[in-house]
Amino acid sequence: MAITRFLTGITTSGTPHLGNYVGSIRPSVQASLGDNVESFYFLADYHALIKVDDPVRIQRSTLEIAASWLACGLDPEKVVFYRQSDIPEIPELCWMLTCVTGKGILNRAHAYKASVDKNQQAGNDPDADINAGLFMYPVLMGADILMFNAHKVPVGRDQVQHLEMARDMANAFNHRYGNLFFPPQEVIDDNVATLPGLDGRKMSKSYDNTIPLFASEDQLKKLIFSILTDSKEPGQAKDTQGSALFEIFKAFASEAETIAFANEYAQGIAWGQAKQKVFDRLNLELSPLRQRYEALIQNPEAIEKVLLAGALKARKLATPFMQQIRHAVGLRAMQAVTQKKVKTEKIALPSFKQYRESTGLFHFKLLSAQGDLLLQSEGFSSPKEAGLAIKNLQINGSVAMMELGDLVRLEAQASQEQLSEAFEALKQAAEE
Repeated sequence: MAITRFLTGITTSGTPHLGNYVGSIRPSVQASLGDNVESFYFLADYHALIKVDDPVRIQRSTLEIAASWLACGLDPEKVVFYRQSDIPEIPELCWMLTCVTGKGILNRAHAYKASVDKNQQAGNDPDADINAGLFMYPVLMGADILMFNAHKVPVGRDQVQHLEMARDMANAFNHRYGNLFFPPQEVIDDNVATLPGLDGRKMSKSYDNTIPLFASEDQLKKLIFSILTDSKEPGQAKDTQGSALFEIFKAFASEAETIAFANEYAQGIAWGQAKQKVFDRLNLELSPLRQRYEALIQNPEAIEKVLLAGALKARKLATPFMQQIRHAVGLRAMQAVTQKKVKTEKIALPSFKQYRESTGLFHFKLLSAQGDLLLQSEGFSSPKEAGLAIKNLQINGSVAMMELGDLVRLEAQASQEQLSEAFEALKQAAEE
């Protein structure tokens, strides 16, 4: 079965709060444990530079977010967990995508338009105090996604436009230079909870109403007891609808616990008692995570090792893929090939060989022009299936290889560069 590749980025501009945990961290960690899934999680520190100009804050946020994800169960052995700025191929790809992306598309980006509208309403120049980073944000996000040819990208509804732009970039690039990029699809989970904050509005740093994910027990209790409630007295029935306190409890409790708490609301539980129950339930889940977080945050060198190891895993994919991309756009070594040779000399090409094993399954292999074994397939139940896989590889190269997943493998003695050159030679031969 083909592997589905998921990718999630976390901007390093602040301290994780309960809303981040419920809406992103917890469901993402659970999803990373699924079968036939390859997950990429990265700390988007380049993105943070768009709105944060405090180096200490960026470094501290990077440490806190990395420690939070690891404390919450993200397994760096099972996922690719890296820092965006450790992958130099990403900004290089960002520039290449810039050259195939229309300025008109970026003019329509929501964040840029909102800043322009705000300036115009204030009577200022439309682009006052808007840096080019904000304008180019969708292209960098496109590079993050396309660098690893992610199939699925979990996003909120406010990010769907950026996924549409990433697809446009992939299609524009593929149209000019061949099928190198997989057009990504957004994943929107409407069942993921959106937590209210201390004032009842959506929990957000911009509203200054957050509860830090790993606040101490005393701070957690103090913040929960400061959540706004109505003026109903003990014994008076209370409405769960619109109650920030109830919604926060629901995000952490089981269905049975939620039903029981709703019954207590109907029976007129006192607000102080209700807040104590919310604190107890949250602390039950967060206390062991908090202990792991505190141990990690005191050992930044260990986190640094995890991120550098993740960068190595990421670059094993990014570096050869970038070589293929550079070759496609014409950033290549000079070759002394005369027109006469191109016209008259017969050039040996890589070739696919299909065969049937004694098991009855159909296999194929890719040989270089010199006869070296580059690629070997697993067994297919019919020659038609094997032939379709070969055709896909001939047309789409490395993208097809990612789609086929475990069904094909690069031979140990072959390099990714040899494979990329073989795919390019087959593609050029087909075009001629």
